[in-house]
Parts: sequence; C-alpha cells; structure tokens
Amino acid sequence: MMKNKYSLNEEEINLFKESVSGIKRMSQDTVLHPPVRKRTSHVAPERIQQEQIDASYYFSDEFQPNLNTEGPTRYIREDANHYELKKLRRGDYSPELFLDLHGLTQMQAKQEIGALIAACRREHVYCACIMHGHGKHILKQQTPLWLAQHPDIMAFHQAPKEWGGNAALLILVELDEPIHR
Repeated sequence: MMKNKYSLNEEEINLFKESVSGIKRMSQDTVLHPPVRKRTSHVAPERIQQEQIDASYYFSDEFQPNLNTEGPTRYIREDANHYELKKLRRGDYSPELFLDLHGLTQMQAKQEIGALIAACRREHVYCACIMHGHGKHILKQQTPLWLAQHPDIMAFHQAPKEWGGNAALLILVELDEPIHR
C-alpha cells in the first residue's frame, strides 16, 4: 500500500477544523458568467469537407483588397461597427478556436482558413485566432488578403501579444444570430 505524501496528521486536521469553525458559506453575487454554448456533437465528414470547399471559394490570389499598410494589420468590413476593431485591438475578445498555419502551403492554408470560418459559424464562435507565423512572410502577407475577401469576416486585427502578436490575427466572424456582448 502506497502512503499519500500529502496526507495530514491528526494535529494538522484538528488545526484546520479549528481555523474554519464558525464560517458561513458566501453567496456569489458579483460575477456573471456567460452562458455555456451548446456545441454540436457530431458533423458528417462530407458536410465538413463541403464547408471547406465553399468557404475557400471566396479566396482569390489575384484580388488585392485595399488594406491599410500603416501600423498593425487590421481590417473592418464597411457595414460593421468600427468599435469592434478597437475591442479586438485592446484584447477584449478571447479566441475560442485556433488555427496554426505553420508548415502549410498556400492552397492548404486557404482550405484550413475556409474550414475555420465554417467551424466558427457552425459552432457559433464569434472570435478565433489564426497563427500564420513569420517564416518567409508568404502566409503572413496572404492571410489578411484572403480574409478581407470573405463575406463572413467582419473584422480582423493583429493579435495581442498573449495570442501571438504580429505572427497571428484575431478574427471576428459574423454569425446568423446576433451575439449580445
């Protein structure tokens, strides 16, 4: 029989009981946690593959969206609230899904970005993180150009340091039902 190295002796147990005697349970009334979203349990592989194909359909290598080249990489769709971009920059949103593009070709990266956007819509995820890395700057340069073309992307901004800094982007995905924030 193994002895638990964290077990307490009788004196320590009595000391603990004595120090917590007379306490009352506090009711927690200050922090409101967001409701836990129900995740879909299973999606057919055929549907996932079709979503990837559909979502990557929007990405053209020839189209050059007019992105601001001054400062950090950022984009906001014309009809979107510009305050959302500020909240992204400040780090007000925490991404729920992450995509790492390291080691992928441009074609694979487009498919994976398409799959991420489809997964965000399917799972009702508003904010996600795409890590494109530094590398040869190919994916770092192309990723914003592709994202700006997709109709479901409301905004993106260079990620705050804790989510990858200038080697990553935080994206906001438009969902069918509005999210109350």
